[in-house]
Amino acid sequence: MFERLGKKFKDYSDEMYEVIKERDPAIKDKKEIYLYPCFWAIWDYRKAHKFYEKGEFYKARKISQKSARKTGIEIHPGAKIGKGFFIDHGHGVVIGETTIIGENVTLYQGVTLGGTGKECGKRHPTLCDNVMVSAGARVLGSITVGENSKIGAGSVVLKDVPANCTVVGVPGHVVKRDNVRLPRQDLDQINFPDPIAMDLVNIHKENSMLRRVISELCQEYEKATGEPITPGLTNQTENHKEGE
Repeated sequence: MFERLGKKFKDYSDEMYEVIKERDPAIKDKKEIYLYPCFWAIWDYRKAHKFYEKGEFYKARKISQKSARKTGIEIHPGAKIGKGFFIDHGHGVVIGETTIIGENVTLYQGVTLGGTGKECGKRHPTLCDNVMVSAGARVLGSITVGENSKIGAGSVVLKDVPANCTVVGVPGHVVKRDNVRLPRQDLDQINFPDPIAMDLVNIHKENSMLRRVISELCQEYEKATGEPITPGLTNQTENHKEGE
């Protein structure tokens, strides 16, 4: 199959088979690699990138745009991508011109590696080796995601991420670093936490504690003065009416 494409294509096929087999348990037969959108998107990117480096920008963009329409994956030919790159499912993935991707990086469907405006120069992210970006995540601007870090599904990352971290949320928050749980975070190996929900739980706990303290102070005041105090909105409303 595809023998007419030559040895380079065969070598590329062998390379991609090993990458896909390592990261997607769904593959059962080597021929299935030709059914993966990322297989063709990366092959087309490599051709387009060569034209881009030669300054033949129109040819490069023409190849990349045809590939985007065919695969649903848009990789700008100016991006720099290392070995072992894999995009699972792939539809809706966008990779900007000045993006740099290290080795053995994995993206899932709907990921955007984009810019934040019309700035010039380096304006897209750098993903270091072994980074994983989950479905629907956005990594925006000239920021760096350190080695071995994970970005949770749907997260929006706008700042640098240190190595060996897990990031979730909008905007993204580091919830795990160097395989150690951060304070006030409950994280396991399977489920990504929701830092906003956790903050709300903490606020609720602090509010309950403050209400208990106020209640105790009111009781002490009543004992000392003999005057009853009923803290809360009811008392505030009565005082407001008396003021009128």
